[in-house]
Amino acid sequence: MLKFKGSQHLRQRLICATLSGKAIRIEGIRERDQNPGLRDYEACLLRLIEKVTDGCVIEINETGTSLRYKPGLVTGGSGLTHDCGKSRSIGYFLEPLVCLALFGKKPLTISLHGITNDAVDPGVDVWQQVTLPLIRQLAGIEKDELQMKVYKRGAPPGGGGEVHLSVPVARSLPPISLIEEGMVKSVRGVAYALRVAPAAANRMVDGSRGVLNELLADVRVFTDHRSGAEAGSSPGYGLTLVAQTTTDRLISAQAIAPPAAKGQQGQKDVVVPEDIGRITAHALFEEISRGGICDSTHQGLVLLFCALGPEELNEVRLGPLTPHAVRTLRHLKAVLGVTFSVKPQAASNTIFLSCIGAGVKNMSKRVS
Repeated sequence: MLKFKGSQHLRQRLICATLSGKAIRIEGIRERDQNPGLRDYEACLLRLIEKVTDGCVIEINETGTSLRYKPGLVTGGSGLTHDCGKSRSIGYFLEPLVCLALFGKKPLTISLHGITNDAVDPGVDVWQQVTLPLIRQLAGIEKDELQMKVYKRGAPPGGGGEVHLSVPVARSLPPISLIEEGMVKSVRGVAYALRVAPAAANRMVDGSRGVLNELLADVRVFTDHRSGAEAGSSPGYGLTLVAQTTTDRLISAQAIAPPAAKGQQGQKDVVVPEDIGRITAHALFEEISRGGICDSTHQGLVLLFCALGPEELNEVRLGPLTPHAVRTLRHLKAVLGVTFSVKPQAASNTIFLSCIGAGVKNMSKRVS
């Protein structure tokens, strides 16, 4: 049994443990905090894993500071429903769900309820426009097989969003070779406004275009204004921008208006829509300047797929590694036994990473 300490990187630990079939034990989970133990969204993630697997064993001590996880078989299934709560957005649950479902016995169709966009996790727009196309490329999946539809949006703190996800099964992953960055040729985006005036979305578009059009002509930002049941339970607005390069790489950035707490309307920290547009545009420029074939949010996901890939050379080019990506490399070595070769490229300020994959295969899928 592999042993870990602390609460960081719980999702990647569970993914690697499940796909490798190795039991893990995590101790010292926030034991020094005023509120020690697992958070409610982490317990919600464990319940979600129980729904899509068969035979897994989860043991948590009374204080929640120790977790023992023995993986089961990923089964997938259709017609599933899961409430993701209001502590973290649906994006927090999508990454482990998709990674596990690809190695399931049956294709997965599930309805997720909760917050669709927040300031912590990638929102549903990032998932639709960047993450899912990236996973399709990494896993060799057709566009119509891996899909996500947003029926209701939900802003924090009330949530109320609804997302339907369909994930096919794969026998194994193809070798990965993503080393060409390319130059940015266009920017696309979505400005959404929930339970506020429709003008808020247009003002975010104006704010972002005022920055983007100084450097690029091909900029299109669409608006998505919703009211009633489709707008969730709380007002809010935000913007997602995606840059596409000449080699079809996708780089994203997002920003949302911070939710107003009770009794704090009119405070100085309120962000107007034009500022959201400018903040998102500058965040996109920052991601582009980092270089690499993906933005900083997706570094860990790309490294995970490289490690899960076939027992041959898998190579990618990334920008400066984030702390999340560095911890991912450590966990991939500890659980899967995969070591990456890291070569900084001074000329392009990027990092070339390569590895021999673990050759993880879907043992549940029948050989045709």
